[in-house]
Formats: sequence, C-alpha cells, structure tokens
Amino acid sequence: MKIIDTTTFFEEKMMMNLRFNILNSFVDNFVVCEARFTHSGKSKDINFKKKDYPAFEHKITHLIIDKEPIDIIKKDELNSYDLRFNSIARIRAQRDYLMKSLADYSSDDYIIYSDNDEIPNLEFFDFNKNKNKIILFKQKLFYYKFNLLLPNVNWYGSKACKIKNLKSIDILRSIKNKKYNSFRIDTLFSDLKHQSVNIVNDGGWHFSNLKNIEELERKYLNDENHAEYEALGHSIDKIKNNLKNKTIDYDHSAKKSSAKRFNSTKLEIIDIFKLPKFIQLNKDKYIDWFDLP
Repeated sequence: MKIIDTTTFFEEKMMMNLRFNILNSFVDNFVVCEARFTHSGKSKDINFKKKDYPAFEHKITHLIIDKEPIDIIKKDELNSYDLRFNSIARIRAQRDYLMKSLADYSSDDYIIYSDNDEIPNLEFFDFNKNKNKIILFKQKLFYYKFNLLLPNVNWYGSKACKIKNLKSIDILRSIKNKKYNSFRIDTLFSDLKHQSVNIVNDGGWHFSNLKNIEELERKYLNDENHAEYEALGHSIDKIKNNLKNKTIDYDHSAKKSSAKRFNSTKLEIIDIFKLPKFIQLNKDKYIDWFDLP
C-alpha cells in the first residue's frame, strides 16, 4: 500500500519545501499540479521546479495544465458571479488534472489531497488501521505567521481515500466535513455526504497567507475571491494594517452568503510546541515567519 500526497501550486516555494519535509517520512510520492493561468484567468509562468527540492526530487511528479477549462463563461462583460464561476472552474480543472498521475498505482493505495498550505498531521495516523472510506483531517487555521492562530475554527483542508473510492479530486475536496448517521438515506445517493468517515482530530495545520505584502496582494488579485477583493476596495495599506493588528477581514463562522463574512477577526499567538516538529527544530531558519514580542 502506498500513500500519495497531491496538491496544486501557484508560487509558494517555501510552503512546498515545508510540506515535503514534514510529510516525507510518511508518504511514498508527491504529485504537484501547476497551471499556466491563474484562478482569475491571467497567464502565468511555470514556477515549480523539481530541482529546487533535491532531497525529494525522486518522489515528485510535476503536472502542467496548459488549457483553460471548456466550461468557463466567455462574454464581453463578466459580472461578479461569472468571475467567481470561472475561478471555481479553473480550480476544479487543476485539481482533477492530478488524476492523470494515478494510473500506475493500485486501487488500494491512498491519495491525500490538500491545498499546498494545508498540511495533514500523519505522525500518529496509521492508514493500515483505517476502516473507513473517507478520511477528514481536522486542522488548526493560521494566518500570516506560523504562530498566529484563528481561534475557534476547525479547518478540514486535507482529505484522503483509497483510489478505488475516488470519484474525482474536486469531489474529494468538496466532501462534507461530518460523519452522517446510518438513517440518512440520502447518503446512498450523494458523492458529498458519507457515513463511512474517519475524522482525525489532531489533523494538522492550515498555514494561510504566509506571504510578504506584495505576494499577498498578488494572491488576492488572482484567487477565487479576486472579484470580491477588488469590489471591497482592499489595498496594500489595508494588508499592512491587518498584519500590524493581527486581524483578518473574514469571519469564518458567518455564512458564505452573508455580508458579515467580511467582518474583522482577531488572531491569537500560540505556543511553538503546537506546530509541526520540523518547524520547531528549524525555528531559527524561519524566524521571520513568527510573530515575536
């Protein structure tokens, strides 16, 4: 039985190096998919190079998606709904392109999918003992720095299953973050609702927005929420203010359709011992990515 870690890439070289180092002893292969266009549809260079990670190069498969998905909306003027629909279509296409790497694996091998800043904690998880079809990793959510935690939010970024139970990467990503009871007959007809679910409580870390100010601005202008970002009039100064005050402009507890989801939320400093061991052992190397007194 093999464990394959899959993810997508934009320009997050430090995060990929962390991912490889943290997961290397637990997974057999890494698969990275990169597109020649951003989620907002702008053309981009190929930034990932296996030779940048020599210790892991032999375990990495790098896939490149050249063409935009066929289902994006094309017209002279796109409204905010169109822009978001197109962004989601590009994200879905990039994720599902990862499946091209799976032909040579066994149906009983496990695939993990995460965005590259979502790192599952595999130190105490034994795939050989898993009896469920779906594995959900309940993760802590951080912003800007390794030790700035968004409290009271559980993040289910990393999800896994055997290849024989995989419908698509995007469906795996979209599976509901709960285990449904046996009386829920609707689970028999749903790809997203499951009864056979293993929730890993100490499931890892989502290190969101660990970027400098210019990189954050570039990300916000190119990710799936780029239309909302521009409409709200965000700026470099707003980013600087959030970093200074340890706040984010998003309330994860609010419904996605609610205007309250853009309320400011305060981050908390946490102890380094709650972070991956690799980061603990290499704190001096990453000192700029800690919020220190």
